Amino acid sequence: MSDDQPGSAPTEQIDERLYLQSVARTFRVLEALATTPRPPSLRELAQRSGLDKSAVQRIAYTLQCLGYMERDPQSGGLVPGRRLLDRSFDYLRSNPLVARVAPVLSNLRKVTGERVDFSLFDRYTTLYALRMQSKRETFFATLIGRRIPTYASSGGRACLSHLPEAEARHIIETSDRKPITPRTLTDPDQIMARVLEARELGYACALEESLLGEIVIGAAVLDQDGRPAGAIHIAGSLSEWDEQRFRRKFSPLLLEATRALSG
Repeated sequence: MSDDQPGSAPTEQIDERLYLQSVARTFRVLEALATTPRPPSLRELAQRSGLDKSAVQRIAYTLQCLGYMERDPQSGGLVPGRRLLDRSFDYLRSNPLVARVAPVLSNLRKVTGERVDFSLFDRYTTLYALRMQSKRETFFATLIGRRIPTYASSGGRACLSHLPEAEARHIIETSDRKPITPRTLTDPDQIMARVLEARELGYACALEESLLGEIVIGAAVLDQDGRPAGAIHIAGSLSEWDEQRFRRKFSPLLLEATRALSG
């Protein structure tokens, strides 16, 4: 079975007696929209979702009726509907950790003057839940809901550093390690070395691994059991900072913020 979201952890231990294939197919159609560079036609959506065209047509029509899918007015192709934003709002409003992080992140943004983010640890990926931009940004880099592979994210590596070493290595080795930029590390041993460095320092650093020209440091926010729940990131431009100066200036502030939120 392959109903997983691209980039997420493989589905484990599904109880087929409770699992609704019709619901899974609906989300496969929705998720297929993210893999197309432009609004797809029904035929293209069927190809990308792996479902037959008639099933996709019925699912897409239902989602349009409910407001979770819309027609692009220019191309006539299908795009995500605005009601999906309502569900994002519901999640962020109801997550107590996100509510606790928001004022800390806001203060960190004022003090650093750089972009600060909060991501949720989702095992194989980190999912950005809060993003506060700086004076210069790439549009997609400021959007919530973006997923970055854990192995390529400073916050992801910081989260891995709080797991048993065997578990962290398993996540790295079983990840689909496709480079995001030419600077993305994909060798498991090199990535694990960065995870072990994060264990020693309390934070991880990534240089141009998800966006060229960017340096990011990240530290984990831990739950009551000492497991990683998410991470705070501080991101800057390599046109303004060298690595060591960025680390020295911002890592103490980053560690102070995550300590205040952990546990």
